[in-house]
Amino acid sequence: MGMMLKLRCNRRSGWGKGLLVQKKARMSRSKIKVMLVVFFDWKVIVHHEFVPRGHMVNKQLYREFLARLRDAVRRKRPELWENQTWMLLHDNAPAHASLFILSYLAKHQTPVVPHPPYSPDLAPADFFLFPKLKTTLKGRRFQTIEEIQENATRELRAVTESAFQEAFQKWKKGWERCIASRWDYFEGDSA
Repeated sequence: MGMMLKLRCNRRSGWGKGLLVQKKARMSRSKIKVMLVVFFDWKVIVHHEFVPRGHMVNKQLYREFLARLRDAVRRKRPELWENQTWMLLHDNAPAHASLFILSYLAKHQTPVVPHPPYSPDLAPADFFLFPKLKTTLKGRRFQTIEEIQENATRELRAVTESAFQEAFQKWKKGWERCIASRWDYFEGDSA
């Protein structure tokens, strides 16, 4: 999300004459960066928050996110909370897989959907949500962190229930392929 589009003009010579070449779009990194943590299901964004500036997502911070997620599930998806039918899908990042986090999840009886290593095609945030956000925000320049957060939040809220449902159908198909391949690595649609 911290990217901006910069235009550049190149000159190259051909037969002794300077020819003006079409302007090329070039990505340049922004000085302002923001990290967003999002939890969603097949219907809606359940919880999102921005990582405080200067912080890394370590096991302590992730545990705080999970506590706020539990409160959000209780408020926004009470039927899942009451029936204890909600599950957590997260990747195998060190903060997610630490004993500290696993103990917290076990203590609160939070089922975790296993995630095969090196499988971004099985993480809806990686193949669906974050690319969608980046596409809508690409090429826009933001001056402040607050402006980035405001625009990202607006785009999150604009994601439709049908888009979430399509993403989870794609996730389900990916899982079926993963199971059929006996958890072997596969790439693309041809495997």
